[in-house]
Amino acid sequence: MKLYSNEISSAASRVRIALALKGITPELLPVSILGPDAENRQRDYLDLNPQGLVPALLTENGTLITQSLSIIEYLDERFPQPPLLPADAEARAFSRTVALAIAAEIHALVPPRVAAQLGSLGLDATAIGDWNRHWVREGLSAVDALLASRRYGSYVAGDQPSVGDLFLFPQAVNAERAGLPLSLWPNIAAVVGKLRGVSAFVENAPAPRK
Repeated sequence: MKLYSNEISSAASRVRIALALKGITPELLPVSILGPDAENRQRDYLDLNPQGLVPALLTENGTLITQSLSIIEYLDERFPQPPLLPADAEARAFSRTVALAIAAEIHALVPPRVAAQLGSLGLDATAIGDWNRHWVREGLSAVDALLASRRYGSYVAGDQPSVGDLFLFPQAVNAERAGLPLSLWPNIAAVVGKLRGVSAFVENAPAPRK
C-alpha cells in the first residue's frame, strides 16, 4: 500500500495512527499542502485525487481510497485486529459521532485551503488565526459535552482506542498549538492524557508548522 500524506495534516495523522495500531507500514509518499505551489494543487496529484486532499491510500490492487474515515474503516475491515470500532452498536455510533463532529464541524472550517480563501477576501493572519480558534473552541466544547454525557471507559467509547480517539487526538494537539489549553475541556483532556501513553498516537501526531 501507498499512503499520500503530509506531516502537518491532522487528517493524515488519523490514518497514520490507525496504520500504526494495526502494525501496517505502507510506503509513505509526502505531498506538500502549503503555499501557491503546493503539490496537492498540481495536475499530477489532482489526476490521482480530484479533491486535492491528503490523505489518500492506494491499495495493492491499485484502488485509491480518499477521506480519512473511509480509509480507516477500510483498514479496519481488511485488518480486523485490533478493532478500531467497539463491539457494541451504540458505542460504535458514539465513536463515529465524535469522529464526524471533528471532521465535519471543526476540521472542515480550518484547513489551509480555507485560510487561503479567507486571505484572498482580505483577512490578515491575525484574523485568520482568530477564525480558526473560534471554530476549534466551539467544536471542541461540543465534543467535550458529548463526552460528559456518553463516555465510559478510558477512551472516547470504551477501554480501547477507537475511531473517535483517532480523530480527537490530532485535533487536540493542534488546539494546544493554537493557544487553546485542554484544561478548557476536562473530558477531552482526560482522554488525550490517556492517549499520550500510547506510542501509535504520540509517534504519529501532526507535526507543527514550520
